[in-house]
Amino acid sequence: MPDTRRLLAVCTLFMSGFAFAANEALETMTLAYEDVVSQRAFDGRIEALHKATITAEVSDRIVELNYDVDDYVPKDAVILRFRDTRQRAQLEQAEAALRAAEVALTDARKEFERIRDIYAKKLVAKAVLDKATAALNAARARKEQAGARVREAADQLEQTILRAPYSGIVTERHVEVGETPSIGQKIITGLSLDQLRVVTHVPQQFVGILRDDCCPARIRLPGSDNRFVQTGEFTISPLATASSHSFRIRAELAEGQHGLYPGMFVKLILDTGTHKRLLVPEQAIVHRSEVTGVYVVNGQGEVHFRHIRAGRQYHDKRVEVHAGLEAGEQVALDPLAAGIRLKGQTSHE
Repeated sequence: MPDTRRLLAVCTLFMSGFAFAANEALETMTLAYEDVVSQRAFDGRIEALHKATITAEVSDRIVELNYDVDDYVPKDAVILRFRDTRQRAQLEQAEAALRAAEVALTDARKEFERIRDIYAKKLVAKAVLDKATAALNAARARKEQAGARVREAADQLEQTILRAPYSGIVTERHVEVGETPSIGQKIITGLSLDQLRVVTHVPQQFVGILRDDCCPARIRLPGSDNRFVQTGEFTISPLATASSHSFRIRAELAEGQHGLYPGMFVKLILDTGTHKRLLVPEQAIVHRSEVTGVYVVNGQGEVHFRHIRAGRQYHDKRVEVHAGLEAGEQVALDPLAAGIRLKGQTSHE
């Protein structure tokens, strides 16, 4: 008997809770058509905007090679050094010649000033002053020439050091330490990860949208439906491919690291316009095996289950409805409470 009374109490409590849920007001929303952006996705491939192969500017033995394939190289970092004995000797000779030219210029200036003072006192002829002036000008020219040779020798010495023109990744290395490459021979190849672009082909009916610049385009990051990178300037090929009648598009990405690497496949998302659509919150949709539906509440507060044909899901957790609902209808936002209400209606009938 005690077990029977306990079971009756539980059933009474359950029925009272069921009745409370059946009478509780449902939270609903009234459907209305909204402007929705239509999108198209195109397969694209990431490319590096800057890719370069550094070549040898001198022919000498390699004594230092600091980076290998797949290494990250900061901007202006020393990639390679050649033996620089000859270049340093030439620079030292040029600097010595410059010092000698500076001394000669100082002597010529003093001599000119001495002759000029004597000439002012009418003690020497004009020809003597002209000769001193010519000697001073020649000394200045020799100093300028010596300075130019120093700059040339310093530049030749700098050519024995190869520096990275920008930060990036080494993709190929063409030499080894101890080799003596010829002038113009490939040394190392690399690309920048800071400036990337996406290359894709867009059908001809959408090219006009890109040319008008009326709708934005963005890259959807791999492995995520809600993370995007905005594109910048577009370059559109003036010729369509004969086989697919599509145009080659290059879209630059903002400078910086986006988790993208050259060779990766991505989706270029293009907004193609706006359309009127009915949208329902994802939380209001019920999935029963292969049936998709919502609970609709009429003006008398009665609940009915309605099959729908759902479409695209948006990042704000709303779903487009293609069939089964009309504007002005009310949809229950809590399917569980609506289901309990529907069962209560059925039991009363």
